[in-house]
Amino acid sequence: MPLIWLFLIVLAIAAAGYMLGRSRALASAGGDSRELHSLPSYYGSNVAIKAVLPAFAVMLVWLVVQPFIIGSSISEMIPDSSIREGASRGLLMAEVRRTATGLDNAVATGVMTEGFARDVRADVTDITQRLRDANQIVTNEVTQPILRAAQRFRVLNANGNLAMVLTVIAVALASAFYGYRESHADFRARNVVEATVKALLIAAASVAVLTTVGIVLSLAFNTIEFFKLYPATDFFFGTNWAPSFTGRGGSSDLGILALLWGTFYISLVALLVAVPIGLFAAIYLSEYASKRIRSVAKPMLEVLAGIPTIVYGLFALLTVGPLLLSVFGRDGLNWMQSGTAVMTAGLVMGVMLIPFVSSLSDDIINAVPQALRDGSYGLGATKSETIKQVVLPAALPGIVGAILLAASRAIGETMIVVLGAGAAARLSMNPFDAMTTVTAKIVSQLTGDADFSSPEALVAFALGMTLFIITLGLNIFALYIVRKYREQYE
Repeated sequence: MPLIWLFLIVLAIAAAGYMLGRSRALASAGGDSRELHSLPSYYGSNVAIKAVLPAFAVMLVWLVVQPFIIGSSISEMIPDSSIREGASRGLLMAEVRRTATGLDNAVATGVMTEGFARDVRADVTDITQRLRDANQIVTNEVTQPILRAAQRFRVLNANGNLAMVLTVIAVALASAFYGYRESHADFRARNVVEATVKALLIAAASVAVLTTVGIVLSLAFNTIEFFKLYPATDFFFGTNWAPSFTGRGGSSDLGILALLWGTFYISLVALLVAVPIGLFAAIYLSEYASKRIRSVAKPMLEVLAGIPTIVYGLFALLTVGPLLLSVFGRDGLNWMQSGTAVMTAGLVMGVMLIPFVSSLSDDIINAVPQALRDGSYGLGATKSETIKQVVLPAALPGIVGAILLAASRAIGETMIVVLGAGAAARLSMNPFDAMTTVTAKIVSQLTGDADFSSPEALVAFALGMTLFIITLGLNIFALYIVRKYREQYE
């Protein structure tokens, strides 16, 4: 049964429980809701919550645990002799799952019967051909151990799904019945419902915290593993980036300084473009533009924020890069050797960041009380003097926050850098040289065939941890600025 149907069945049980719980509570009070401790809707909600929450909790745990149990059981069926040289058991398990999916699709399309798909004595060549006939991609010939494992995988998966459906429905019915039994006049349904809703809100708020903790721990543990294989001093103070995938590390140079320089240099160019344009646009829209112009200009400006970054990257590669090359290249000033450079990525990234600065700054400037403006005008100040000496200082904490948000966005950008800045890790002051960033190297280090216990793969986590600490420092600095100036203008 598809999960959506199970989801709808549980909701139907909850809806029925709501009506029955409400009716039972009213009946226990002789039809007079004034005799109830809580409103009738609370009694129904109590039954519905008791039907939904335990059932969905069981479903979630089942969906997480079942693949591990089935995978462990299937892995034990496959002998070591079936693993090809150079392959791993994990790769073989992926082939088993792919074959099982092909069998399911072949049965669904009628190319293969269910009995034939489960027959362990079936001819392997015939199975392979039928999978091809069902338009299932089979990269290798299906061997007998893989076929048997796939057939067993289908059986265990089907049985597990059926057991999950029956268990979830049984839990929903039992919990709903328990809530139904509680629906009487003296039951404090409102207290129970409100406590449950509060617990749900706390759980929802905890998701972000727990996710952050999980990410930090994942980065920290893998960073520690990296520094067990590679010296921390060479990583933080090395100026050369030359990873090697020979053996378990080879003679790699993994100095982060060149990557950090490229990251900050490109981000600086982007901020030099985005901050003045975005801030001036925000001042015009909030202080000078008429309502008609504002209603058209602001949505058009914010459209930039909705453009995918890959589009910006292609724009940098195909338009901005050749344009800069024609002016600063060999046909012009001869400063630029190719279209991929810091200036190319920085200019395009700055255009992408304009909405972040302008939209947030516009909202912050509009939040400045009109009384401050009126007081300035009353003292004889002009509009420009009021903006410069009253409005902008009052809005400074929010503007700083907007700029730092744009800076964090620039530091974490990947696609524009990959397509527009090149892939060279170098220390150079020339903005027309090709460089790269930390995020681009994280992608390249985790792409392709590599030993994930080698320094070249683990270094991605060390790079990510470094970026995390940098952005955390930016946030702390922003908080300091906001608190400092908020005390002056509150």
